[in-house]
Amino acid sequence: MAHQHRHNHDHDQAPAHAHNHSHDHADIDFAKMIPHLEGQAELFAPLYADALAWLSGQQPEPGLIVDAGSGPGIISGFFAKAFPEARIVAADSSAALLERARENADRRGTADRFSTVEAELPGGLGELEYPADLVWSSRAVHHVGDQRAALAALAAVLAPGGTLAVMEGGLPERNLPRDLGFGRPGLEARLDVIEQSWFTEMRTSLPGHVRETEDWPALLTAAGLRPSGTRSFLLDLPAPLTDEARAYVIGVFDRRRTMFAEELDAADRATLDRLLDPDDKAGLHHRPDVFVLATHTLYAGSKPQG
Repeated sequence: MAHQHRHNHDHDQAPAHAHNHSHDHADIDFAKMIPHLEGQAELFAPLYADALAWLSGQQPEPGLIVDAGSGPGIISGFFAKAFPEARIVAADSSAALLERARENADRRGTADRFSTVEAELPGGLGELEYPADLVWSSRAVHHVGDQRAALAALAAVLAPGGTLAVMEGGLPERNLPRDLGFGRPGLEARLDVIEQSWFTEMRTSLPGHVRETEDWPALLTAAGLRPSGTRSFLLDLPAPLTDEARAYVIGVFDRRRTMFAEELDAADRATLDRLLDPDDKAGLHHRPDVFVLATHTLYAGSKPQG
């Protein structure tokens, strides 16, 4: 099961494929990823607050909430705060991330109604003590070869009348002006193209990969659910950024350079190097016009009663 925002499309961890994707799970050092995962989730807190407020209209008093692909449990914590009577279960394939999620629940004072399940989609969630009223999965399903099977597994743990909310898609994130004042304008759009190709290769290399038309309401219907709404949520952090937001953007571009340097032409590689140079006044560490503009889409489906 993939972890909240592993890219930047993701938040993989942000962009509509703009969270920067560390998708080769076998090579991921989860302990090293924790600061990025937590920083991104905390930064995106306003977006999640809007999404949870919308979901509360469908599930005003859930007894059990499952965060499927929870990562270090920051979003689980948002659920604990938004639904103070609910029991929260964080499910993830990484024991290290679940350990961190338990630490975060202790820190928030919600450990008495928080538990974890080490699970790899599409199987593994059958360990729940009782059916869930709300299952949330933020950019985890696209890490599963058979997305249809993943949705069916998530739907299977819902109680009648329960809601499955899947955050997938949205728009590529933007952090910079189209023209930086140096290099060729449109760098982020060219990075999007590279990332889309990378994402497709990531998907096709997953075990049991099945190509699907990514019509999420249709896929929810195929999982036996009734689509109950699609809504996109905006994170708009204009310049000037806080130090935390700036550090997040630097991390996004640093991962892009690491992952995509060989796909860039020499001019764009040089632009990226300037942006990441801590001593360059036109770089990300100093320039005043860096921002965060992101849109994530949430697809919801309800399990029929009876």
